[in-house]
Amino acid sequence: MYLGIDLGTSAVKTVLVDSAQRVIASESRPLTTFSPRPGHVEQDPAQWIDATFATLDALKATHAGELAAVEGIGLSGQMHGATLLDASARPLRPCILWNDGRSAAECRVLERRWPALRATSGNKAMPGFTAPKLLWIATHEPEIFAATKLVLLPKAYLRLVLSGEAIEDVSDASGSLWLDAARRDWSDAALAATGLSRDHMPRLVEGCAPATTLRGELARRWGITGQPVIAGGAGDNPAGAVGIGAIRPGTAFVSLGTSGALLAPTSRIAANPDRAVHTFCHAIPDMWIQAGAILSAASCLARIARLFGATEAELLAPLGLRPQAPSAVSFLPYLAGERTPHDDPAVRGMLDGLSHGTDRGSIVQAVLEGVAFALADCRDALADAGIAMTEADAIGGGSRSRFWLSVLANVLNVPIHRFAGGETGAAFGAARLGRLAVTGEAIAAVCTRPQRIETFEPDAGLVGAYAERLPAWRELYRPRH
Repeated sequence: MYLGIDLGTSAVKTVLVDSAQRVIASESRPLTTFSPRPGHVEQDPAQWIDATFATLDALKATHAGELAAVEGIGLSGQMHGATLLDASARPLRPCILWNDGRSAAECRVLERRWPALRATSGNKAMPGFTAPKLLWIATHEPEIFAATKLVLLPKAYLRLVLSGEAIEDVSDASGSLWLDAARRDWSDAALAATGLSRDHMPRLVEGCAPATTLRGELARRWGITGQPVIAGGAGDNPAGAVGIGAIRPGTAFVSLGTSGALLAPTSRIAANPDRAVHTFCHAIPDMWIQAGAILSAASCLARIARLFGATEAELLAPLGLRPQAPSAVSFLPYLAGERTPHDDPAVRGMLDGLSHGTDRGSIVQAVLEGVAFALADCRDALADAGIAMTEADAIGGGSRSRFWLSVLANVLNVPIHRFAGGETGAAFGAARLGRLAVTGEAIAAVCTRPQRIETFEPDAGLVGAYAERLPAWRELYRPRH
C-alpha cells in the first residue's frame, strides 16, 4: 500500500493506493489563506500539519488494515511558497504563497544582481517565485531575515515534520529560482544574490528517489507497521503529470486547479522566459516540464459562486454539457495578477460587455471562457518555444465540468481528454512516486496512462467563433505597472 499526500492551496488531499494502483480511500481537509495587505497572500504552516494529520487520522478510523500496510509515501505540494525557519526549525512567520505579488520590485533587483538568472534557471524573475520573496523579507523584515536558518517550500516543511529531515525534490526546487535547471542542483550564484547559501537550503533528491522515512512515533500513531519510505515527491503540477503518465515529450496537459497551467514534458530544456514560460525539472530523472501558468483558474469560478451566493454546481448545471455560442460577456481572470504571458502582479480581473439583458449564465460562461482564453495565451507562448500541442489531458477540480472542457477544446482547437479521478491527480502521482521509491521499478511500468473516460472534440463552428473573439479579449488587458 502507498500513500499520496497533496498539500494544495485550498486543501490537503490524501489518497491510499494499493499495488494494483486502485485508490482504496481518500480524505481531504480544507485550508484557508489570508491577505494582511492587498497583493499579499499567506498561510499558517501549522494548518498544513493539522490538516494532513486529520486526513491520516480519518484513514486510520476507516481503513486501519490498509493503512497499516503502507510501505511508501509520496508528497506533492503547492509550489514557490517561502517557509522561513529559525535555528530550532520553527516557522518565523506565515508562509508567503505562490500567488503573492508583493515582490515585483525585488524581481528587478534580482535580475540586475544576477544577469545569468534566466539562462541558469530557465525562468524570468516573477513575484510568485521564492527567491524574490527573500529579498522582500531582507528589506521589509530584516530581523526575520537575520533569524532565518532554513528556507523550505511547503511540502518540504511537511516532510520535515513527518521525518525530521530537510529534503526537497528538484521539481519543486525549480520553482524557487535558486536551482540550476540543467544541472538539477542549487546554484551558488543564485543563492548569493539573495544573501543565502547552501546552508540555508534542504538536501536535494529526485522525485522518485527514496528521501527519508516516517518518524517512528507517527507510524505508531497511524498504526503503520514498519517505517515507510518517503519519496522525494514533486511540485503539484509535476506530480499531476506523473499521475496521468505524462512522462514523455508529446503529452501535454492542462491543469484546472486553484491556479491553471498548460504543461508539456520535454527531454530538453525549451525555455522561453521572455514570455513568462516556466521551466521546471520533472519529477523523474532527465526530463523537464515547460509550462504556461495562470494565477487564477477554478478560483475564478469559486469567487463568482460566492458573489452569487450559490454553489459552483448550481452555477454550472444550467449551462448544460456544451456551449452553443460564446458568451456576450468577456471576463479577464486576473484576480491575483497574471504570470504567462504578462508577468503583471498588479493587473486585476474584469467583466466587460454587461447589459440589461445579461443573466447569470452569461457571466458564468464568460468566466469559464476567460480562463480558457488565458490558457490560449499560454499555448502561444509555448509554441514560441517550439512546443506544439495536438491534444491535452485535463486534471484538477475544474476537469469535473464537461462544459468547461468543451469550451477549452474549442478555444485551444485540440481534443481535451478527461480521466476518472482527475481532480486528485497530484495526490495519486505522489503515491506513484512513493511506490517507485520503495520498489525501484521501471518508471514507465508504474507511470502508465489511466483510461480516458471522455474526449471533448473541437466543434468547427465554435472554433471559428472563439478564434474571432480572442483578439478582442486580448485587447482588454491593460498593464498597471
